[in-house]
Amino acid sequence: MFDNIREDWAMHDRCWTRAGFWTLAVYRFGQWRDHIQWRPLRLPFSFAYRNLFMLVRVITGITLPGRTKIGRRLRFDHSGGIIIHEHSVIGDDCLIRHGVTIGVRRTGETLAPRLGNRVDIGCGAVLLGPITIGDDVVIGANAVVLCDVPACSTAVGVPARVLPRKALLSSKQQQ
Repeated sequence: MFDNIREDWAMHDRCWTRAGFWTLAVYRFGQWRDHIQWRPLRLPFSFAYRNLFMLVRVITGITLPGRTKIGRRLRFDHSGGIIIHEHSVIGDDCLIRHGVTIGVRRTGETLAPRLGNRVDIGCGAVLLGPITIGDDVVIGANAVVLCDVPACSTAVGVPARVLPRKALLSSKQQQ
C-alpha cells in the first residue's frame, strides 16, 4: 500500500494538496482493508473507508470505487466530474483529465471498459461498454468511445473515429 501511495505522490508532483493524490490514497486504503481476513478487525477499517470515500468524492469530484482495478502511477490531471465504474480496469501510467466518464452503457450492466497502459484521456471523454483500449492510446477531448481502440491509436469525435498514430503524425508533417 505505501509503495503505491509513494508512487502516486510522485505522479502528482510530490504535492500532497492535489485532489487526485487524495483520491488514490483513499482507494489504496480501501484495497488494503480488503485484504484483512478477520471480519471483526476489518469492520472499523471498512467504516473509515466508506466515510473517507464519500468525503473525497464530494470534495474532489472524483468517483473511484474500491472495486475498480487500477494499475500503478495513475494520474488525475484535474479534479471534477470524473466518474469511473467499479468494474473498470485501468492499466499503468494512465492520465485522466476532468469530466471523464468510464462506465457502462445501460443501468444494471457490469461490462465496463478495460484500459491498457499509458492511456491518455482528454477532458470530457466518455468511454462506455465492454470495450478494450490498447496500450499507448490517446483519447481526444469530448470523444465518445463505444468500440475497441487498438494500441498506438488516437480516438476522436462523437462517436469516436480511430486513427493510427503514425498516420496522424505524417498528416501533421505535410501541413
